[in-house]
Amino acid sequence: MFYKDERLALFIDGSNLYAAAKALGFDIDYKLLRQEFERRGKLVRAFYYTALLESEEYSPIRPLVDWLNYNGFAMVTKPAKEYTDSMGRRKVKGNMDIELAVDAMELAPRLDHIVLFSGDGDFRPLVESLQRQGCRVSVVSTIRSQPPMIADELRRQADNFIELDALREVIGRPPREPREGEDGSES
Repeated sequence: MFYKDERLALFIDGSNLYAAAKALGFDIDYKLLRQEFERRGKLVRAFYYTALLESEEYSPIRPLVDWLNYNGFAMVTKPAKEYTDSMGRRKVKGNMDIELAVDAMELAPRLDHIVLFSGDGDFRPLVESLQRQGCRVSVVSTIRSQPPMIADELRRQADNFIELDALREVIGRPPREPREGEDGSES
């Protein structure tokens, strides 16, 4: 439930939202996502959190990060850390939970409603604290994927759970038509 006069902020856990949308088989149009929540209340800020691989010359997420930055999203990034696990596999770690939690706590006194785009159960204590400060918290993720992308304890703590799949028609990007030769056939 949203109220037109409430001050609202979006906190988007980029990698978590990307994984949830991918599991549901669609891409998010961030311009439409922003417009949808501007329609639901007085959007104060829209944060997007992601770690970036600094070692690679070209990062596939860089165009999205640049676009979001130019289109009204507050970008919060940090370098991802690369390491080799005990099995010799190259791993990348880029957790943005602390940055998101600190920003949400700092902004909470000036907000009525916080929308968290993540299913990470580590955010349950944050949601509980934001509620104690008087904010209503909606969590956007999915239970329709296998396995579900939202931790049960986070869904139960939130004032409102918004199924990402239910937003598909509103914030989903239309599937791109394959260009000639892309699908292997020639016309």
